[in-house]
Amino acid sequence: MVVDCPETEAELAERIAAAAGPLAINGGGTQGVTVDGNPVSTRAMAGLELYEPGALTMVARAGTPVVEIADALARENQQLAFEPRDLRGLTGTSGEPTIGGVFATNTSGPRRVQAGAARDFLLGIRFVDGAGQVAKNGGRVMKNVTGYDLVKLMAGAHGTLGVLTEVSFKVLPKPECTGVVRIVGLADDRAVAAMSRALGSPYDVTGAAHLMGGADGAAVTLIRVEGFAESVRYRAGELQKRLSEYGESTVETDAELAAAAWKRVRDVEPFHDRLGAVWRISVKPTDAPAVLARLQPDGAVLDWGGGLIWALVPDGRDVRAAMNGIAGHATLIRGTGFPRFQPEPGPVAALSAGLRAQFDPRGILNPGLMG
Repeated sequence: MVVDCPETEAELAERIAAAAGPLAINGGGTQGVTVDGNPVSTRAMAGLELYEPGALTMVARAGTPVVEIADALARENQQLAFEPRDLRGLTGTSGEPTIGGVFATNTSGPRRVQAGAARDFLLGIRFVDGAGQVAKNGGRVMKNVTGYDLVKLMAGAHGTLGVLTEVSFKVLPKPECTGVVRIVGLADDRAVAAMSRALGSPYDVTGAAHLMGGADGAAVTLIRVEGFAESVRYRAGELQKRLSEYGESTVETDAELAAAAWKRVRDVEPFHDRLGAVWRISVKPTDAPAVLARLQPDGAVLDWGGGLIWALVPDGRDVRAAMNGIAGHATLIRGTGFPRFQPEPGPVAALSAGLRAQFDPRGILNPGLMG
């Protein structure tokens, strides 16, 4: 099926207003999402509108490739602090991740534990709603939705409330140095305990992850600190002392090796070449060992100190059933047999339906994707 790629916000608004049926909205098409409807992509609406390094702000059209954003920031020694994931290797998709797609899905990587999620950096938006009307944060007041925080509503809505056309966001300086404390061979419960201890320390940890051991190698637990070189050396050394009860550890400060280790976590690289379904599970970090004990997955990557679990299981297995009694939710990222998103509880589902009725009264934007 031919993908419709409008080049301007006005063209997109016309397409949506004239649509006679459902539309499958995406950016670069890298998330592996399948929705019934005529495909519409924002990727042709690309380009930086404004970049003020001194003010740590950027404005970009929604279809701008993330790599273009990252390159522009790198020239000023700045970065997207929330560390967006690139899931192409996991989902088997091609194309380029877009900045609009990042915010529409609230895609956030390992540094979320310290810097916050993508939505926390979003300052303003322009979007087209399901009626084909253009709106912007702080601009046109939409009938019956006065009081909504449009920025927060659109971040993570996966295009079901409106199609982002422009985003403005905060950026941060890149750290001078990165140090990674590495412990090999910890059991899952011990790893979560070690990560919790590190995150509860005063040493400003910016990443805490655990890669479950298995056929592909020994388990490894990673704790990251960033900043000025002298500060990183001191904090990494103090963390080693604090975590000594969990076993011997090493500290990696080589920039390329440290970056590669966290890219492996960020993009869930251990599952790229392995068969099976991949589930993204959000729970309390302290519940992670119990979840893994119930699932007995073929592999697991724990991020956010254990609060985020990427689990590899045989295709067709429902991990949600195994989570019965454990607070949290699971999203099917790769696999078949189940809806992508977990059904919402009744009161939440009613609220979501009300929002969709306000922003997309015809129900044509990514229908059925989120319930």
